[in-house]
Amino acid sequence: MLIFEPHIHMFSRITDDYERLSLAGVRAVLEPAFWLGQNRTSVGTFVDYFETLIGWERHRAHQFGIHHFCTMGLNPREANDDRVNQAVLDILPRYCEKDSCLGVGEIGLDDQTKTEEKFLAAQLELAKRHKLPVLIHTPHRDKKKGFERCIAIVKEANFPMGMVLLDHGNEETIKITRDLGCWQGFSIYPNTKMDPARMVSIVLEYGVDRMVINSAADWGVSDPMMVPRTVVKLEQAGVPRPKIEQLVWQNPIGFFAQSGRINEAMLQNPARTNLRETFEGNSVLRGQDPDKV
Repeated sequence: MLIFEPHIHMFSRITDDYERLSLAGVRAVLEPAFWLGQNRTSVGTFVDYFETLIGWERHRAHQFGIHHFCTMGLNPREANDDRVNQAVLDILPRYCEKDSCLGVGEIGLDDQTKTEEKFLAAQLELAKRHKLPVLIHTPHRDKKKGFERCIAIVKEANFPMGMVLLDHGNEETIKITRDLGCWQGFSIYPNTKMDPARMVSIVLEYGVDRMVINSAADWGVSDPMMVPRTVVKLEQAGVPRPKIEQLVWQNPIGFFAQSGRINEAMLQNPARTNLRETFEGNSVLRGQDPDKV
């Protein structure tokens, strides 16, 4: 079964994770721009990070046969930081034009401040101008209130709901979003957020329409294999294989294909792999013989 992992922070992961994902059937990953664990102090550090997402990280993924895409945005946590917020907004248009950029994200709310709301609205306008879908980060605290406020801001911006992915959902939020016409994302974590068993229950009750699952794996305690693990649990629960394939393959492709930059046919075959290739002179092999790897 082919898998499109629609939210994973591979910048934080090691090459072994790429190999494990490839062996588990992950054919493509989507890496949203995000917070690095501490705030950055100047716009130049964002430039370097964005360049890594469209450059070295894409190269790393291809070495393991995985197509790598990204979304670009000012994350809600650093949207509060006046040292960088406006300057990042000013440089984002150039990255929205990149072929591997499939949307604007992850944007949204964290502490649910007025400043976060201002930059969420501004980035919705950015997405409109570039005709890109948006990946919205919803707060981990006071989630119901955060979901409702994100939805209100999307409506105020007159942004099309079909191009909105509200991520980090749960059993409570699906009751808010299921009839809006937006897409719903569920992050499967080892110990927090959603887990595979809870996700199985949601699928059995609500189906899989306009729904995606992801690992959101980053620098914290997380597991990049949570989507393949959830696939196994769905199979064991008797969910029909076509429904599982829709959830982990067709749905994420369908959402991000709205960018006009991907389609299912281009992802059927693995990304071109050649361990002898380098990126700006650098290789994932670190001097090892590719014939022995």
